[in-house]
Amino acid sequence: MTLLERFLDFVSYDTQSSDETGVTPSTPGQMVFARHLRDEVEKMGLTEITLDDNAYLMATLPANTDRQLPTIGFIAHMDTAPDMSGKDVKPRIVKNYEGGDILLNEKENIVLSPADFPEMLDYIGQDLIVTDGTTLLGADDKAGIAEILDAVQYLQEHPEIEHGKIRIAFNPDEEIGLGAHKFDVKLFGCDYAFTMDGGEVGELEYENFNAAGATINFRGRNVHPGSAKNKMINAILVANEFINLLPASETPAHTEGYEGFFHIVGISGTVEEAQLNYIIRDHDRARFEARKVEMERLVRFINDRYPDCATLKMNDQYYNMREKIEPIIDIIHTAEQAMRDSGVEPKVQPIRGGTDGAQLSFKGLPCPNIFAGGLNFHGRYEFVPIPSMQKASEVIVNICRLVANK
Repeated sequence: MTLLERFLDFVSYDTQSSDETGVTPSTPGQMVFARHLRDEVEKMGLTEITLDDNAYLMATLPANTDRQLPTIGFIAHMDTAPDMSGKDVKPRIVKNYEGGDILLNEKENIVLSPADFPEMLDYIGQDLIVTDGTTLLGADDKAGIAEILDAVQYLQEHPEIEHGKIRIAFNPDEEIGLGAHKFDVKLFGCDYAFTMDGGEVGELEYENFNAAGATINFRGRNVHPGSAKNKMINAILVANEFINLLPASETPAHTEGYEGFFHIVGISGTVEEAQLNYIIRDHDRARFEARKVEMERLVRFINDRYPDCATLKMNDQYYNMREKIEPIIDIIHTAEQAMRDSGVEPKVQPIRGGTDGAQLSFKGLPCPNIFAGGLNFHGRYEFVPIPSMQKASEVIVNICRLVANK
């Protein structure tokens, strides 16, 4: 199969994950797709194929040399985001994109426009795969899966390219933050790996946020409003007071690059009880810890004003993989060279979010992230340039070749 044929086949599977089921995989469609991929790698003649009950699929392309080389891995996730349906995806190829608007859905007047997404103009002259505007596309991360299998097929067809043992893995539930939770690093057995889960062509990421979640509950005192003076404590107003104690400039809407933030993601309440939900993010570990300390300080401040009103629950979610990658930074230099050998200029940048690679890095598998080529993930305006997918496949091949040449 060609890279394009694989991708169009893969997006026909509904693998939208859900954070409400409490099982792994979180939706049955992911296991259906995992079995399809298992059949695919079996037909390709790969070895050491395993598919566990949680829909983690692993396979091996054996080394074609007797030299002792590192075992490297390539990983992509099978699920699509809960944000929008991935069922009955109807991809369409826009040949030789000329610039300007692309009408995705005439009936609903859904238009993909460079006025809204100026990055489209970087791909003039290329073939683009778009949606019909009623679903997401699924390039995140089925493009990554197709690219990995395409690269493996290329290595099989070109035995003159010396390479060590190559492991591949496809996992469920990345989009709900659980992709790495049941990933068996020991079974995978790699010295290091790369997730093929980045965005536009050239992206190379080995830094991400340190992350924590915080829930603050406020207990009020409800009294009939007709006789409430000096008696009522309105939990909603106390929660609002807490919100205003945090720096207004340190939110996602006001930060970029390496700047961290406090982000309120949920609020609910009555006079009697209210709740705030936050996520806390920073690339720098010391600043990250300082943000958590500040959250604790502000809760104490509220309790000084309203005794025993506020309670805080806070937990770390993941950490910046940079501290695990820096000791073996040469793998980043290898990926950069692999991109240049493919005619791609590397764009090394921090991830303003999390990644399976971060969690895997702290489980003992250093795992930076490489572009898969798609843009506008998680929604109806998602698209992927076909040449970007081809370049991603080339980069995988080049990484394998460079590692062997070293």
